[in-house]
Amino acid sequence: MTLRFDEGKCYAEFRPNYPDAFFNALRQHLPIGDIRALDVGTGTGQVAEKLASFCTSIDAIDISPSQLEHAIRKPNIRYHLASAEQLPFESASFDLITVGQAVHWFQFDQFYAEVRRVSKPTAVIAIVGYGNIILTEMIMPIISHFYSEVLRDYWDKERRHIDSAYTTIPFPFEEIAFPAFSISSFWTLDQLLGYLSTWSALKRYRQVHSSNPLEFLSEHLLSLWPINERFQVSFPVLTRIGRII
Repeated sequence: MTLRFDEGKCYAEFRPNYPDAFFNALRQHLPIGDIRALDVGTGTGQVAEKLASFCTSIDAIDISPSQLEHAIRKPNIRYHLASAEQLPFESASFDLITVGQAVHWFQFDQFYAEVRRVSKPTAVIAIVGYGNIILTEMIMPIISHFYSEVLRDYWDKERRHIDSAYTTIPFPFEEIAFPAFSISSFWTLDQLLGYLSTWSALKRYRQVHSSNPLEFLSEHLLSLWPINERFQVSFPVLTRIGRII
């Protein structure tokens, strides 16, 4: 079993994509006509790519050169190496600001001040993420133990915001009621291990111990998950959607 360690490549290949239904629902709250969007913490551009289908232009930023190197390219997406707390854009520039699986890393007060500065009047902010992976009853206990026991001491404190479905993040905007969504797909074991390799706690574990616990986990899972068989995986989609007024 080949385990991959190129961060940008792994994010591009193995991080789940948000469902089209989420973006269709988001469009209902946006103005008709030209839409200029900003995707903050874009990673390899999973959200930016979806925005490209209905936004006139998208500026997408991240602090990781590796992830930007592997970002999805579209004619109306411009990528920038920049931080969420210092947005390199003029005031009142954007109709929509999105953050995908990244807001828990930001300095909230500084980021939200920048959001208000670069947003047009009544712009929309869409914070989206996904919770812990859900697998078959046969596999789930093994992954849960890996998450909460093997990697327990290696998760950053910010992970609590994911575990609480983003209900614990500050959100100083006029909140918009939004339907619930989930991500669902069928993965091979290689895809699962590729996704697990993107976990921040795993990266920290490897730095501390100079070893990779995925090696042992993969051997364990091979007895339950044939190499080319696909099992269903799903993730709950986490959302905080608001009007910036």
